[in-house]
Amino acid sequence: MSDALRARRCHWLWLGLAVLITIADQLTKLLALQHLQLHQPLPVFPSFDLMLTYNRGAAFSFLSDAGGWQRWLFIALAIGISIFLVNWLFALRAEERWLAAALALVTGGAVGNLLDRVFRDGQVVDFVYLHYQNFHWPAFNLADSSICVGAVLLVAQSLWGAASGRESTQ
Repeated sequence: MSDALRARRCHWLWLGLAVLITIADQLTKLLALQHLQLHQPLPVFPSFDLMLTYNRGAAFSFLSDAGGWQRWLFIALAIGISIFLVNWLFALRAEERWLAAALALVTGGAVGNLLDRVFRDGQVVDFVYLHYQNFHWPAFNLADSSICVGAVLLVAQSLWGAASGRESTQ
């Protein structure tokens, strides 16, 4: 199999991962909407609850009280970033697996939250709630987790992947 054909096949597999993340995100949000009461914690483990909440803003509720215009900004950003990431994904070589995984994770999460903004009146469904004593982490969802893990992989790849690539060419 040629390198170009192998790479193309890998691209579609990674895009499939992004689609699976989006589907899993939407399914878990649907379950949260069906089984949780708004702002009523359901303890799962100490320091871990399920609690339905909505976020009209970005991470940590940034711009959540901006009056509604932020919905369209976040929709436009998510569409633009997703298109950019898919194009980047399709430009990768087959052996760039870690970078492809990172791009797939971020893309799947971005599209999951994008669907919420489009079909849920600009609000994203959050339901994972972590806390310890007086510390409370803002509620989040599977899409948010996927974006964060993908971002960490992107940073790691840029730091260590580039260094290993330089070493292998010497």
